[in-house]
Amino acid sequence: MLTLKEQKKAAKIFAEKWAGIGDEKQDSQRFWIELLQTVYGIENPADFIRFEQRVMLENISYIDAMIPATHTMIEQKSLGKSLTAPIRQSDGSQLTPLEQAKRYSANLPYSDRPRWIIGCNFAEFQILDMDNPNATPEIIYLKDLETGFYRLNFMVNTKDTHIEKEMEISRSAGELVGKIYDVLLTQYKLNEKLSEDYILQNINKLCVRLVFCLYAEDAGLFGSRSLFHDYLQEYKPQQFRKALLELFRILDTPISDRDPFEEENLLAFPYVNGNLFSESIEIPPFSEEAVQMLLNEACSFDWSAISPTIFGGIFESTLNPDTRRHGGMHYTSIENIHKVIDPLFLDEYKEKFLITMGEKVLKKRIEKLKNLQNELATLTFFDPAAGSGNFLTETYLSLRRLENDILRETITDKSGSGILGFHEDEFNPIKISIQQFYGIEINDFAVAVARTAIWIAEAQMFAETEGIINREMDFLPLHSFNNIHEGNSLQINWSDIISPSNLTYIIGNPPFVGSKYSSAAQKKDMDKVMSPYSKKYRKLDYVTAWFVKAGEFINANSQLKCAFVSTNSISQGEQVAPLWNILKQFGIEIIYAHKTFKWSSDSANNAAVHCVIIGFAKKGLVQVKQLFNNGKLTFSPSISPYLVNSIDVIVESSSTPLSNQHKMVAPNKPCDYNHLKIEPDEYQDFKTNCPNALKWIKRMVGATEFINNKERYCLWLVGITPRELRAMPMVMERVEACRAARIAANTSESLKLADTPTLFREQINPDNYLIIPAVSSERRRYVPIGFLDKNTIPVMGTLIIPNADLIDFALLNSNVHMAWMRAVAGRLKSDYRYSKDVVYNTFPYPTISSKAKQKLESTAKGILNARALYPDSTLADLYDDLTMPVELRNAHRDNNKAVMETYGFSLKMNEDDCVAELMKLYEQLSKA
Repeated sequence: MLTLKEQKKAAKIFAEKWAGIGDEKQDSQRFWIELLQTVYGIENPADFIRFEQRVMLENISYIDAMIPATHTMIEQKSLGKSLTAPIRQSDGSQLTPLEQAKRYSANLPYSDRPRWIIGCNFAEFQILDMDNPNATPEIIYLKDLETGFYRLNFMVNTKDTHIEKEMEISRSAGELVGKIYDVLLTQYKLNEKLSEDYILQNINKLCVRLVFCLYAEDAGLFGSRSLFHDYLQEYKPQQFRKALLELFRILDTPISDRDPFEEENLLAFPYVNGNLFSESIEIPPFSEEAVQMLLNEACSFDWSAISPTIFGGIFESTLNPDTRRHGGMHYTSIENIHKVIDPLFLDEYKEKFLITMGEKVLKKRIEKLKNLQNELATLTFFDPAAGSGNFLTETYLSLRRLENDILRETITDKSGSGILGFHEDEFNPIKISIQQFYGIEINDFAVAVARTAIWIAEAQMFAETEGIINREMDFLPLHSFNNIHEGNSLQINWSDIISPSNLTYIIGNPPFVGSKYSSAAQKKDMDKVMSPYSKKYRKLDYVTAWFVKAGEFINANSQLKCAFVSTNSISQGEQVAPLWNILKQFGIEIIYAHKTFKWSSDSANNAAVHCVIIGFAKKGLVQVKQLFNNGKLTFSPSISPYLVNSIDVIVESSSTPLSNQHKMVAPNKPCDYNHLKIEPDEYQDFKTNCPNALKWIKRMVGATEFINNKERYCLWLVGITPRELRAMPMVMERVEACRAARIAANTSESLKLADTPTLFREQINPDNYLIIPAVSSERRRYVPIGFLDKNTIPVMGTLIIPNADLIDFALLNSNVHMAWMRAVAGRLKSDYRYSKDVVYNTFPYPTISSKAKQKLESTAKGILNARALYPDSTLADLYDDLTMPVELRNAHRDNNKAVMETYGFSLKMNEDDCVAELMKLYEQLSKA
C-alpha cells in the first residue's frame, strides 16, 4: 500500500516520463498499465484493465479500455488530439470522445455500463461521472498529476467484499429478529390487561437481551459455543418464561455473589454486567412456535459474523413500530459513514501510521507507534443524534482496527508467534476504549440498541486483539457504559454530557425534517436553539439546529471539528443565508464537504434522500479544504456554503436585479378552481358549440406544458363587454361556477376575487417574453428557456421576463448562467428550483461591448434556429442529453464560448472555477 507521499512521488516520475509521448495505437496499453501499477499500486494491472472490448453499434466497434471492477470506461486519443472537438463517426455523426464513449455505454448490457468515463490524449484526462452525465467534465492535466493524482482514485476503489458479506449477514439477522418479534408480540397480546406501551417497552428489552445472548454464545463470550442453546433446550415451552427470567438474573449477578447451590446449568454462565440485564422485565409465555424459532432458527444462525454498525440500525428499525409500519429496515451504510469520518480525522491518522511505518530505525518506529496509539486513546467523539449508534460504532471499530495495526508492529515478534516485553498476568495492550464515545438519542429503545451494538463491536475487536497477541483476555464482565443518553438533543445542554474542552470531534446524521413539515414540538426546539442568534430562521430545516448547537461548542473550543450529514437544501437557495449568517457569528468555516449525493436506505420503499456532508471548524484551523463530488476530490483554500471551491460569499435574496437587466416577474395565478382553464377536449367542445368564444380563448402554459408542448387553454376575458359575455352561455356557465367557487373558498382573497369572476388573479399578458420553468430536471445540462408572445398566457410553475431580448436569451441559456443556477438554486428532491430573488436577480450580468452584443445576438439566433430544425420535437426531447441534436449542441457550444468571452473568462475553466469568478462579481455588485 502506497502512502500519499509515495503516490505523489510516483505520479511526478510518471508525468515526467510520459511528457510529450503518446500514440493511440502504440502507447495506450503501456501508458495505462504503468499508471495503474506505479501510481495506484495495482499489483496485476493486466488483470485489472481490459483493452479493445467489443461493442455492437451499426457494426462491431471496440472500446479502448475498461476497468470492470470500478465500472470505468476509457476513450483514448493520440497526443495533440482535441478532447472537445467532434470527430466524424462511421455513421456520419460528429461526436467528441466523451460522447462517443456515451454511445458505447448505451449499447452495453446494463450491468457492464460505466459509472465513470475518461477521455484521454496522454496530456489531459477528461472525467465524466455518469451519475451526473450533463455536468461539465472534470479536467486533469498530466503535468499536474503530482498534485492531482488523487482525483483518479475512483479508478481503483473497488468495493470490499468482506463488507458486502457482513451487510448480507446483518440483513438476514435483522429479518430473523423481526420474525421473533412478531411471534413474541402475539404472546404478549394474549394478556388484554397489558397496555401497548407497556408491551413495546418489554418486548424491546427482551429482544435486546436475546440478541446479546445469541451473539455472546456464537462469539465465545459464554465459554461454550452452545451454552445458551443447551440451557434452553432442557425446558418445555411452558417453562421457557421462568428459564429466561432465571438466566437474566444470573447474568446480572457477580460470581462472588451467587448462591453456590444454584443449578449447575446457570452457574456455567459468566457475569455480564453493563446494566444490560439489571432492569426488571415482563416475559410472556412462550408458544411452541416461539420456542422452535428461538432454538432452531436463531440459535443455528451464526451471529458472530454480523456487522455491529449495520446490524444496530437494522435491529432498531426492525423493532421500532414507526419504521416497521413503513415496511422495511433502515440503516446508514458503512460507506456513507466513512464519507463523514474519513476526511474529518481517520485519513489523517491512517496517514500518520503509514508515515511512522516508514521510519527505518526499529526502536524509533516502535516509540512513534506507541505515541500514536496514546494519541488515539485521547480522542473523544460525540454524536448528538446517535440513533442506533452506527456512527459511534463504526468510528470505534475504525480506531480499534488502526490500534490493532499498531499492536501488530509493537508487540508480536517477527514470526508472529510470541509476545515481547511483558510478563504481567493482567496485561491488556488495548488503550482505545468505548468510554471515549458519547451520544444523545431521543428514542429509549435506540439508546439500548446503540449500547448493545458498541458492546458487540468491542467484543469483536477484543477477539481480534487476542489473535494478534496470542493470548486470551477476559472480555466479560462488561464495563458500565452510560455515555449514550436518552433525551431531546435540542433541549438538553450538551455540556452536561461532555464539556466542549474535553471533546475532539462531533459527528452524526441529525433528523431530516423540512421546515414546512416540522411538528409543533420541533418548532419549539428550533425557537430555543435559533432565536438567540437570528429572527430569520423560520424557513430553515430542522437539521440546521444541530449545526448551530455544534457551532456553540466550536466557539467554546477552537480546536473542535464537526461533520454532519444533512439534506442538500441547506446548501442551496434561500436556506443558505440565514444558516450561515448564524454560523459565521461563531467564526466557523467549511473544512470539507461532499456535494449532493443519494443517501439510500434499505427500506422496502427504497427511500432515497438527496444529501450533503459538511465538515466545519473554527476559521483558520484547517488551511487546505477538501471538496468531494461523486468520488472526485479537489483541494481549495476556501469552500463556500454552496459547496463550491470559491470565496466564502453568501448570496442574499434580492427583490430587484443587482445588475441592469430586465425584471423577472411571477406569472398569472388563475385562482379559478379549474373553471377558467380549458383542457384540449373542452376546447374542441367550444369550437363546435360556441365558436364565438374562440376569440377569448388563449393558449395557457405552465412548466409542464412549455417543456412538453402540451395543449392547454384558458378563457382570457380581459376587456370583454357584458353583452358579449351574456351572448355565450358556455362561457357564462364557467364564469358563474368560478364566482361560486371563490365564494365557497371563503378567504379574504377569494371573496375579493369573487367580484371579478371573469379574470385571473393577475392579468399578465406581455407582447413578448422569456419563459423559464420554475422546476427542471437535474438530468438536463440546460434549463429549457424560450420566447413566447401575447397569444400564450403564462401561469404558475414558470417565471417570465417581459420584453426580454436576444441578449437575455443568450446569457440565460449559457453554461455560465447554468453554473450559477446549479450553485445557488434550491432543489425539489434533486430537480432545480429556479427562483427570481435568489437565482435571477443575483446573477451578475457582464458589461457588454457593441461587438460582444452582435456576437451574442448571433449565437442566440443560432440556438433558436437549431430548435426550429426539429418542429415535431418538444423541449424535453431537444434537451435530453442522449437525444439532443448535434446542431443544437453545437449552437449551445458557440453560445457558451461567446458568453464566456464576454465575461472575460478562460475557455478552459471548469464549472467550479466559473462559479468562483461569478461569486467575486456578485460580491462587488452586492457591496455597490
